[in-house]
Amino acid sequence: MKNPALTRYRVMATIVGVLLIVLILIGVPLKYLFEDGTDLQHLGEWITTYLGVAHGWLYMIFLVTAFLLARRERWELPFTVVTLICGTIPVLSFWAEHRATRRVREEGARAEALDA
Repeated sequence: MKNPALTRYRVMATIVGVLLIVLILIGVPLKYLFEDGTDLQHLGEWITTYLGVAHGWLYMIFLVTAFLLARRERWELPFTVVTLICGTIPVLSFWAEHRATRRVREEGARAEALDA
């Protein structure tokens, strides 16, 4: 069974998660651990400036897609809030995406079994 809301959520969760990892684990250390004027410091500055802005905008889209999925699937408030907040924590966002995907698929399979 195709679920376009789940697909949109998974795509946004992956994009936001990867950008957050690059931003926090690469950009910030390069920006602050190297002397001003070095190529690596400039790269860190670029990553934190441009990827930081991109991540911010894409995170807003992620929030909307996650919220719409939560409404469609009738998630409880605590599950929804944890899913949304995990998008702000490097690596944990991937766990939250896996958790949400598993739940949607299990509930979909259960609903199909009841309809059969």
